[in-house]
Amino acid sequence: MTAPSGLRVVVRELAESPAEAIERGFALEPMAPPDPEALGADDVLIEIKSASVGWVDLIMASGQYQHLLKPPYTPGLEYVGVVRWVGAGAGDRVAIGDEVLVDGLLAGPRSLGAHQRWGGWASYGVAPAAAVHRIPVGLSFDQACNLLGSYETAYHALIARGRVQAGETVLIHGASGATGLAAVHLCKLLGARVIATGRSKAKLDAVAAEGADHVIALGGEISMRDQVKALTGGKGVDVVHDGVGGDISLESLRCVRFGARYLIVGWAATPTVAHGKGQRGAPNANVLPTNLIMMKGLDVLGCPAAISVVHDPSIRAPRFAQVMQWAAEGKIRPRVSHVFGLAEYAEAMRARWHGDVIGGCVVRP
Repeated sequence: MTAPSGLRVVVRELAESPAEAIERGFALEPMAPPDPEALGADDVLIEIKSASVGWVDLIMASGQYQHLLKPPYTPGLEYVGVVRWVGAGAGDRVAIGDEVLVDGLLAGPRSLGAHQRWGGWASYGVAPAAAVHRIPVGLSFDQACNLLGSYETAYHALIARGRVQAGETVLIHGASGATGLAAVHLCKLLGARVIATGRSKAKLDAVAAEGADHVIALGGEISMRDQVKALTGGKGVDVVHDGVGGDISLESLRCVRFGARYLIVGWAATPTVAHGKGQRGAPNANVLPTNLIMMKGLDVLGCPAAISVVHDPSIRAPRFAQVMQWAAEGKIRPRVSHVFGLAEYAEAMRARWHGDVIGGCVVRP
């Protein structure tokens, strides 16, 4: 195969914080096309067309994500592209010229095997055949690279852990983010009512257009608790989907009915709970009041979609299949608000870091 040289982004050393990582932790360098002679029989070589820019990419680069990588590595948890070479042992899953998405739990920075170094912020990627899937019909490259991570996380939280049922009311924090917006979409598929929160009217308007039944702007004269109680006839919500953490979590415990489920999906408001530069420990860990949890009879459920699969691999197949089926049927469509060239990776990360993004953000090699 003869292919032109390309580019890749590399994390050379872990930073103290995501903000420091954005400014000094990354470098753009030339990338020669991988030599098929050096690849495995099960490998698939992909010319990357689009890769997601996620919150995890930011905290991973400062060593504050639970999955710790040793630099140098190329970021980009999810990517899509066109197959340019297929190893002899890869079977007939895909063929040269196919448009495919790569499973970020089996290849790239969040994977655990030999393909960890092949992140999506690059011109080329290499993945095992088992990680390569044809893009569901109707999805663009930009949408497809924002599918699995967000919607599998929302599925794990809402369905596997939260047991959300039709007719229930779900309070979703961080609803304009990638996972938050996916949670809105899945709640509506399940027949649940959504109350979404945020601080930007423009972003809340977008979330409402994506299906949220009610939106609450935080920081106003009327408290979140009073607004939620008014929308639920004084009862409170059945489920909280919390990807934000920090102060909003405490207030959320005053917005629930007795016996509600509280789903902890992330802590975007407090990204520096852990030491930077890959040191372990969480000196600034978020804290929840046990008295409120007990008196309201709450189920507080941690919802780590990737770690859970490591502990119980059997949960992955049905989750993955359902997300892909919904996408193929046109029932879910990731929203992508920001698109950048690969050389603009720093601007892409700043957009994610500063909360400008609604749904997905991508870089295109």
